[in-house]
Amino acid sequence: MTQAWVEHAAASFEVQLTPEQIAQFETYAAQLAEWNERVNLTAITEPEAVRIRHFLDSLSLVQAVPMRPNMRVADVGTGAGLPGLAVAIAYPKVHVHLIESTGKKVRFLDHIVTTLALKNATTLHARAEDAGQNPQYREQYDLVVARAVARLPALLEYLLPLTRVGGHAIAMKGKTAFIEADDSGRALQVLGGRLNDIVAIDLPGVDEPHHLIVVEKIAKTPAHYPRKPGIPTRAPLID
Repeated sequence: MTQAWVEHAAASFEVQLTPEQIAQFETYAAQLAEWNERVNLTAITEPEAVRIRHFLDSLSLVQAVPMRPNMRVADVGTGAGLPGLAVAIAYPKVHVHLIESTGKKVRFLDHIVTTLALKNATTLHARAEDAGQNPQYREQYDLVVARAVARLPALLEYLLPLTRVGGHAIAMKGKTAFIEADDSGRALQVLGGRLNDIVAIDLPGVDEPHHLIVVEKIAKTPAHYPRKPGIPTRAPLID
């Protein structure tokens, strides 16, 4: 079954993986299963489900924003490295920053980056709110992504401060994508974003809907956003 997901990536997403990259993904999957026994990284552990629901789902980002050489990508709340590590493996000329606040997960990410010899991936042990207020990271990325982190009104306060003007933020969502987008008008206006599209993603053998909410950064984010850690989720920018 290994080859089936690779063929889907090529046919549906135009992602061409070399044998070396496929081997890297298989090593990643094996290490994910091993580490998951002692660190809570994922509820999805069956190998083929990992390939489809983690790796293919991550690579679906290119349906919304093409990956270009020297592009700077930040993955906020990356957890087990998804989607960021998958992007780093598939696109060695794209620079990926993996932002995660849980120390045990950062150690796993560092282990994978070292094991796979990924020169284009680095980790940052930090909360998104702190990273967004750090001049080293604020408005420095062409693409900022997140999967299963928070509802969109709060999530935008994590993503848009890191996104450069002219860049994009993508929230990977399920069946609530359109409802969350409808609730995000104020957050978009305040934080300098504009909803561009909601892209439906088809994954083989997966019935539940998957969507990419694509937001363009059209203006600088006001200096006092993101607010202090915890506030975006407790008091999201909702009308």
